[in-house]
Amino acid sequence: MRRSMLFIPGNTPNLLMNGDILGADSIIMDLEDAVSPAEKDSARILVRNVLKTMDFSRCEVIVRINPVDTDYWTHDLDEIIPLRPGLIMPPKSSCAKDIETVSAYIDKVEAENNIPHGTVKLIPLIETALGVENAFEIAKASERVTAIFLGAEDLSADLHCKRTKEGAEILYARQRLIVAARAAGVDVYDTPFTDVNDIEGLEKDAAFAKALGFTGKASISPRHVSGINNAFSPTKAEIDYAHEVMETIERAKAEGKGVVSLRGKMIDAPIVARAAQVIEMEKAIFGGDCNE
Repeated sequence: MRRSMLFIPGNTPNLLMNGDILGADSIIMDLEDAVSPAEKDSARILVRNVLKTMDFSRCEVIVRINPVDTDYWTHDLDEIIPLRPGLIMPPKSSCAKDIETVSAYIDKVEAENNIPHGTVKLIPLIETALGVENAFEIAKASERVTAIFLGAEDLSADLHCKRTKEGAEILYARQRLIVAARAAGVDVYDTPFTDVNDIEGLEKDAAFAKALGFTGKASISPRHVSGINNAFSPTKAEIDYAHEVMETIERAKAEGKGVVSLRGKMIDAPIVARAAQVIEMEKAIFGGDCNE
């Protein structure tokens, strides 16, 4: 399960080595924006060595590489893919060809290192107007793509608008990515809330993102992780209702009933599917059935 994703600059050894105790479901080791051109090589080597020597069993590892229009991205993949990170995040993903290019190069590096084909997955970072318009094609560009992710800071610059806490300027992009991801059958993640000190604002933004349909949300600060995790975790009331739905369905099956209602409302397939999702999340978070 991936509710929260925490960015960690690839040139900060202390943060990288302690990434798995910061509470995020995933950490994003960043070789792109957080690293100056003069430090690209050293950051890449640092991330490689951290992956080689540290145990990240408590969280998923994602590595954000450099864009395909730079001289860095193939070097990033040459060093990182042999360590089998969970996901690679290609930034500035604007069309299917960008993803096909990265996926093909990963094919080559996996083969050279005797890694089973398709082991390393992709989560394209969409942060341009063209990328938003091509979101569905990006999500379907490769079998490696398991999710797409909205980057609002660069997108706002591309749109020639001011980035605000309220986020009205990115509402269309948010909704466009959600629809594209769900149509493609992949997950979708929301952009970070960039005011590190505004915890109330973060909680409001995360709750809004969940209500829109995002799977989870990224963060640039460990201070935001717990708020994101709380927002994207089912409440006790949601968990109790999900179990009640499943129990009602099982009882109806045992009694041979084809139609069933709960609390005066018909229980149809979408309600059952949502209940199953909530119970799956409950097990992932709490390690079992909390009602037992």
